[in-house]
Amino acid sequence: MKPSRNLLLSLPKTDLHVHLDGSLRLSTLIELAQKQGLELPSYTPEGLEELVFKPTYASLGEYLQGFAYTCGVLQDKESLARVAYELAWDNILEGVRYIEVRFAPHLHMRPGFGCQDVLDAVNEGLSRAQKEYAASPAVQENGEPEFRYGMIVCALRKFGSEFSPWYSNLFEALSESPLPTIYGAASLELARGAVRARDERGIPVVGFDLAGEEKGFPAEDHMAAFQFAKEHFLNRTVHAGEAYGPESIFQAITAAHADRIGHGYHLFSDELITSPEVKNKKGYCDALVQYVADRRITIEVCITSNLQTNPQIGSVKNHAFKQMLNQRLSATLCTDNRLMSRTSVTNEIHLAVNAFDMNEALVRNTIIYGFKRSFFPGTYLEKRAYVRGIIDYYDRVVSEHNAKDESA
Repeated sequence: MKPSRNLLLSLPKTDLHVHLDGSLRLSTLIELAQKQGLELPSYTPEGLEELVFKPTYASLGEYLQGFAYTCGVLQDKESLARVAYELAWDNILEGVRYIEVRFAPHLHMRPGFGCQDVLDAVNEGLSRAQKEYAASPAVQENGEPEFRYGMIVCALRKFGSEFSPWYSNLFEALSESPLPTIYGAASLELARGAVRARDERGIPVVGFDLAGEEKGFPAEDHMAAFQFAKEHFLNRTVHAGEAYGPESIFQAITAAHADRIGHGYHLFSDELITSPEVKNKKGYCDALVQYVADRRITIEVCITSNLQTNPQIGSVKNHAFKQMLNQRLSATLCTDNRLMSRTSVTNEIHLAVNAFDMNEALVRNTIIYGFKRSFFPGTYLEKRAYVRGIIDYYDRVVSEHNAKDESA
């Protein structure tokens, strides 16, 4: 039996792939822009939805244009903390009990406001929401699971000096260096800053990510950063297979030591393999899928986002998540960007349930994968206890829901 949307809404869920700067409330974006004197194409939610945050986009490039506005208002402590706080509560209110918020600190840095300041601000907002919910009757009296979170810092595969003052200074300092060297230097500096924030300031930075345009900007340029992260026990996830082929996923796993893959949509797309060294493209894909399956490398699936940035997919039923289910891969459903994709975790799961006839067992596995494969900011024993509590609560919610249906 397929679970209803009401049941999905009440279940404890995760979002392991959600971008801070892609998940603002429209009202907050408008308010911050007006307060800061930043120009927007429209100052009404309806206008912005028509002009910027559309139901469909022509390409990933068009999809990414909206970030110029959202990042533009996130250049100070108060704005970052507020948006993080609101994102946490938006998740809490739809039953999400664990999130890993990712963002690129370099996009928010300026003189006098460095990496540690950005991380502090985001952590302040998330922590405030966590404490408020922990003190609520839902947790204190009803026994609902606590809301927990981690933070993932994003390096960019490609950037320009105009992206932020920090990037501008980097280009000036390395003006004689080739672009791959500049990209690699930025990611290594970010990895070092993430580890310092975790180890010296106790900020729950749980992962290191690589995002941005895949084609022509390989993960190999960032090998030093990912090696540093690995040597300092910082988890790794990489945007790969979002708009490029299986070779990008292979490189994320091998060169970047990825523990998880962001999107992974083109895992099965052997027709996109470009290397002349690969003679048997289907065999390459089959071996890659087997490798991902054997090692339980979890794929952070973002259905709505993929449909928007890859219009050729056509419909939800054509999404590669169907093949992931058939291959019993470790995959969990995420939002990517709640604003850009105008979605929620509940919506993403509901789309999959209807498109792929997911029964309660399949839904349970998919949701619990999110908790089990999270980069939980605590010890292994603490994570086990938290996940065990989540599973018990999940089963209780389903049991109570089914009992109501039977008595109706």
